[in-house]
Amino acid sequence: MLSPRREDYVSNKTVQKMKIMWIFKSKAARNCWTVWILCLCALLVGCGAQNQSEVGKNKQVRLTISVAASLTDAMQAIGPLYQQQNQVVNIDYNFASSGSLQRQIEQGAPVDVFISAASKQMEALQAKGLILEDTRKNILRNSIVLIVPKSSAAISDFQDLTSSKVQKMSIGEPESVPAGRYAREVLMSLGMYDSVKEKIVFAKDVRQVLAYVETGNVDAGLVYQTDAKISEKVKIVAIAPESSHTPVLYPVAVIKDSKNAEDAKKFVQFLLSDAAGEVFADYGFTRVQE
Repeated sequence: MLSPRREDYVSNKTVQKMKIMWIFKSKAARNCWTVWILCLCALLVGCGAQNQSEVGKNKQVRLTISVAASLTDAMQAIGPLYQQQNQVVNIDYNFASSGSLQRQIEQGAPVDVFISAASKQMEALQAKGLILEDTRKNILRNSIVLIVPKSSAAISDFQDLTSSKVQKMSIGEPESVPAGRYAREVLMSLGMYDSVKEKIVFAKDVRQVLAYVETGNVDAGLVYQTDAKISEKVKIVAIAPESSHTPVLYPVAVIKDSKNAEDAKKFVQFLLSDAAGEVFADYGFTRVQE
């Protein structure tokens, strides 16, 4: 039989062992909990990063494309075609004369891509450092034609513009409408501009010239061949000789202040693709191979 002191010693020793075991188990438990919490945090962070990545991939982009009026129908057909392949991209078109669009960009309008109907407006923006120069490309060609109302039989050639058969004719405003500048060049080259200038009704863009002829408000007009082809109310009576005007080229470029420059560049590349080329050809444009 143990003495009381011996019993107390054994009892104290047992208690100490139990305390040590409890402390050990507590630390192990805490360590397990710590590991589990860290794993959970890592999992949540990983999921968050993945979700953020998915959100980034699916972020909607809105591109504003300022386009010369003569490209209205072709670009409206190209828009849905591009969006089928790029579902996160939304396209807003701004159609007007190239000169008007140039002035809007110079005044700080939020534009991502500019497509002009002449080099003059693009060169002006480039001179002011407003476009990304490496994105500038000539993409299309066009022709200048003389049109009359479909029922008209009095006019068959440019020379008829100087006769009494024509009381009024229309061209675009030469200072702001590229088609108007080309038309003036044609009339000057053919030596008849001074003879017909009193008959001219100037229009804000080439589509307005087309409308004037369609409605019979004028007897004739000079427009792009592509504009004449989309109307069932007019007919082409003559095509201007290529030597009578500077080449009708359509340049495109990304605007320097674009908030979506990379997406804008992708859109420009799409305009150079065969898929876009087929659409342009359907509307009478000729692709430029640079």
